[in-house]
Amino acid sequence: MLSKLDGPLKHNIDLIFLDTLHHFDETLALVDRVRRRYGTPVHVYKPQGCDTVDDFNAKHGQSLWQTNDELYDYVAKVEPLQRANQELQVKAVLTGRRKTQGGKRGDLDIIEVDESGMIKINPLANWSFAQVKEYVDANKVPYNELLDRGYKSVGDWHSTQPVAAGEDERSGRWKGQKKTECGIHNPKSRYAQFLLQAENKKKQEEEEELSRRLEEARLTVEA
Repeated sequence: MLSKLDGPLKHNIDLIFLDTLHHFDETLALVDRVRRRYGTPVHVYKPQGCDTVDDFNAKHGQSLWQTNDELYDYVAKVEPLQRANQELQVKAVLTGRRKTQGGKRGDLDIIEVDESGMIKINPLANWSFAQVKEYVDANKVPYNELLDRGYKSVGDWHSTQPVAAGEDERSGRWKGQKKTECGIHNPKSRYAQFLLQAENKKKQEEEEELSRRLEEARLTVEA
């Protein structure tokens, strides 16, 4: 779509790339091709305080997406996007979401306002996968090479698989789970869940510490 944008606003539309540090190599290669093709700024945001996978593992532990997928989504995707929107003063965004992707996207509007007040414009909402592919081929739009290998929706390498014939486009995401979204399109509720989880953990730790001190005091008195 960017290849067809003309006029004074053409070069004012920046791109945001959330580098979760767990992308496929093909996805990172696509970012480079997009930079070269369109010459538009691509703002890369990573998990806070992390530049590499080793940094991420040291801070959050190995395989966080398995031990706590809600926390993983927050630190790898939701928080970086919120930080990007704040630092770049984003008021509205263009997305590539479509109704035919299924799940919660089935009743997607072309223009919407999410829970955080962000205006989201979904110009491809009524397009099918076939229409997108036709447009991409006709206009030589850069695309993720994984799409040529049976993938129809690409996320992190650990939660993305090829899609079989007849399956929904996003059925390869979080295969075998009820989960269909990572939270970046519903950040307020995901953020609230994370804060509640952190608050409950803190309360539990405080209660355990209080119980430990009371037990120590009881033993001291008995002695």
